[in-house]
Amino acid sequence: MPKQNTVFKDAYNRCLRLLVVGESLPSEPELCTLLGVSRTTVRSILFQMVETGLIEWNKRSKAVQRPPTKADFFPEHETSSLSEVIERMFMQRILMGSAEPGMQINELELAREIGIGTTSVREFLIRFSRFGLIEKRPNSHWVLKGFTRQFAEELTDVREMFELKSAAAFVRLPADHPAWTELETLRRAHAEVFADIDSRYLEFSALDDRLHRLIQQASDNRFIIDFYDIIAIVFHYHYQWNKANARERNGKAILEHLDYIDALKTRRPEAVEAACRLHLSSARLSLMQSLSATSTATGVAQ
Repeated sequence: MPKQNTVFKDAYNRCLRLLVVGESLPSEPELCTLLGVSRTTVRSILFQMVETGLIEWNKRSKAVQRPPTKADFFPEHETSSLSEVIERMFMQRILMGSAEPGMQINELELAREIGIGTTSVREFLIRFSRFGLIEKRPNSHWVLKGFTRQFAEELTDVREMFELKSAAAFVRLPADHPAWTELETLRRAHAEVFADIDSRYLEFSALDDRLHRLIQQASDNRFIIDFYDIIAIVFHYHYQWNKANARERNGKAILEHLDYIDALKTRRPEAVEAACRLHLSSARLSLMQSLSATSTATGVAQ
């Protein structure tokens, strides 16, 4: 049975779309490049396709026997994009190393752990490096420069500016825009987690990402939406740097989210701005406290 992880499932779904009856799939090296995954993952995909009768694999020939059906695809909720998988593994590496400045990250090792090609990892790290958190060194090595207080201050300044603009745009969305349906879905999800906060408080960071990403998308500004990636990474993972009072901190943030969502639903700009500023001020304070606690324990620069 092939490795059942999100990288495999995402690549498998994408490979299904390459199938054309009567033709043969490309070579293994070509599939590695097309799908951005390792040869091991490609072979797992091919074995699975043979088992389900999609292809006949005979040495170099991978003849397509039938077109894929809906049942052949893994459900969308079971797959993650490569960038999401790389981000998760990258941040786990940082957290395991206590996020200390000078910590080394080897793109070859990271790619091997995830089971994908080094090109995909390198592209992510290059994109991430433009924010000044990591720096390229020779021989496929990267160095973590540190989550400093100055970096956090600059990040939150920009976040607040972008989110205030995005929230103002959100209230101007037409009543039939799908964002309003998603907002209501998120409100219910927040209420459900808060009702069982003692056992579900760790689910807050995922809710936080979904809500703020939804609001940022309302800006319809490519630069704001693109910049949100770095904001999401830092704010999503900072809770893990300092676990002290996580239950209380997340519970408070959920209540602020509920107030923020309710303000958005009123479509009153002044109510939205007040709720937005209050929540972002709390988020800034929480991030700074986390950095202070981490620096005390690990020596992260202030």
